[in-house]
Amino acid sequence: MENFGLLMDGFGIALTPMHIMLMVAGVLLGLVVGVLPGLGAPNGVSLLIPLTFSMDPVSAIILLASMYWGALFGGSTTSILFNIPGEPSSVATTFDGYPLARSGQSTRALTFAFVSAGIGALIGVVVITLLSSWAARFALRFGAPEYFAVYFLAFCAFVGMGSASPLKTVVSLGLGLLLSTVGMDTVTGSLRLTFGIDALLSGISFLVVVIGLFGIGELLATVQDGLKFRGVSSRIDPRDVFRTICEMPRYITTIVRSSLVGIWMGITPGGPTAASFMSYGLARQWSKPGAKFGSGRPEGIIAPETADHSAGTCAMLPMLALGVPSSATAAVMMGGLMIWGLTPGPMLFTTKPDFVWGLIASMYVSNIVGVFLVLLTVPFFAALLRIPFTIIGPIIVAICFVGAYTVANSTSDLWLVLIFGAVGFIFNKLEFPLAPLVLAMVLGSKAEESFHQSMIVSDGSLGVFFSNFLVGTIMTIALALLIVPQAMKLFSHFRRSERVDPAA
Repeated sequence: MENFGLLMDGFGIALTPMHIMLMVAGVLLGLVVGVLPGLGAPNGVSLLIPLTFSMDPVSAIILLASMYWGALFGGSTTSILFNIPGEPSSVATTFDGYPLARSGQSTRALTFAFVSAGIGALIGVVVITLLSSWAARFALRFGAPEYFAVYFLAFCAFVGMGSASPLKTVVSLGLGLLLSTVGMDTVTGSLRLTFGIDALLSGISFLVVVIGLFGIGELLATVQDGLKFRGVSSRIDPRDVFRTICEMPRYITTIVRSSLVGIWMGITPGGPTAASFMSYGLARQWSKPGAKFGSGRPEGIIAPETADHSAGTCAMLPMLALGVPSSATAAVMMGGLMIWGLTPGPMLFTTKPDFVWGLIASMYVSNIVGVFLVLLTVPFFAALLRIPFTIIGPIIVAICFVGAYTVANSTSDLWLVLIFGAVGFIFNKLEFPLAPLVLAMVLGSKAEESFHQSMIVSDGSLGVFFSNFLVGTIMTIALALLIVPQAMKLFSHFRRSERVDPAA
């Protein structure tokens, strides 16, 4: 009930004419970001952050969060109409969404996607509403050792639970931690990894890195793949929308199961992409006899979209309550909060309740706004995608460079964008995950500071990380997440080898 009262106060903040206009603008910008290949939610949010410096934090975070929801919706649009996932988390939607649209049922496919996405997002916001105060109160018990244990848990969870190779995830995390140490050490005051370059004295901006990795890197990959648009009819028939909405209760089991998957993968570092694929796999496994998946099954659209949006929404909970982002976009948003002088964590709920609950209330409104806006704007964005990529590509490049330059008005940042664009392209081709790199860049300095403080308190003894029940439990869970999945993989490998070995 306490949270309900705070939420009502949040609606009083969110439902002002200015904030509603920001929600609409954010969702529309997000739709553009999600529709255009080569952009994406992390890059779109990072490009928008410099434009929010003159805004108050509540308005700024509402604009950024609304853009995030819009980007998720936009990725679904291109997945279904053009078989082009605008977001990595929308890949699973193409498996059944595009075949259903190609069969002349594009309105039905889009409605399944948008309604289930809206339901998944609203369920995720309800979870945040119910758990945020509890998570914040729990986090008040944390000191330096506990915070380092939480950061260590986030790193271990990415390695143990991520969909990429553990070794590749470790490499990505290591590079992010290395980049976070560039510049002046906040504890000793010494300069590190600057190589005599004055531009590196203040460190490397994570915004510049994100723009390069997700903007230029994805664009290079798109160019190499020889992107071609193959669209289908994008006209929306209101009668088909209504009939499809009436069909949704048939798939309540799929919606509930996918929402639970999304909630779990959003709170943990699994992320929306892993949630959408896992949910699609479960839907196929639990499906009733009928048309094959991949030929236009409604469950093949509802499952990944519900999980995708519930995971994307729930990723905000650990970022706000613990200061630990569980997705690349949440990490970028957390960086924005720190730029505005706000420190994510339990004290944020105490010192800035209007900010936290205004944001949570805006999530309810902006997701509902998103469902209606995306249905209205589908024909426009479908027409936008028919513009030759030779025109869209240079526009995206210009947007990326302008966004990078506005971070610090430094020409050296433009070279860094190019460098990290090449890194992003190479990482994509070698299937190295990018989210751990961004996470490590954002959390690296905080983890290092917590480690230093812990060592000072304990006179250099690592035993401080097992000195009480709370920190010991967190460290044990982190080590278990790191070791147990790898041990299970080795065990399964040996079992398969014994079955194949004819001498066994």
